[in-house]
Amino acid sequence: MNKKDDYFMRKAIEFAIKSKEKGNAPFGAVLVKDDNIVMIEENEVNTLSDPTSHAEMSLIRNFCQQNRITDLHEYILYSSCEPCAMCCAAMSWANLGKLVYSVSNDELTKMFGDNIKIFSKELFQKSTNKPVVVEKVLNKEGLKVFEKYKF
Repeated sequence: MNKKDDYFMRKAIEFAIKSKEKGNAPFGAVLVKDDNIVMIEENEVNTLSDPTSHAEMSLIRNFCQQNRITDLHEYILYSSCEPCAMCCAAMSWANLGKLVYSVSNDELTKMFGDNIKIFSKELFQKSTNKPVVVEKVLNKEGLKVFEKYKF
């Protein structure tokens, strides 16, 4: 167990809960460089009426624009859930160094049914830029966020 991963994942889960409280799907993301949080985002699809406002996508877009960079190879992205195909594509194009997530798409599918069936492993296998991926960090805590939630 990695205490740093646990700490940053707790932050992602905290923002997933905040997102849920605001009427959005419960997803949160944290971007880290050199053991420091550089940005946190939450899902705002319903709040902004923007289907691309996933936590991870917004984090990559906002951070890169604000810092005028497009290469995130020195960064770690912590996500409360395994990112969708759109967010994984953005991670690949931004050359993200590492992805750490809590709840897997397989687990979400078991709870809520099928959605898009392109998971991060498949997308990254077919991509030139592949982040290191660490799965199911604080998985039980991440799953609790989805209790009493309906998509």
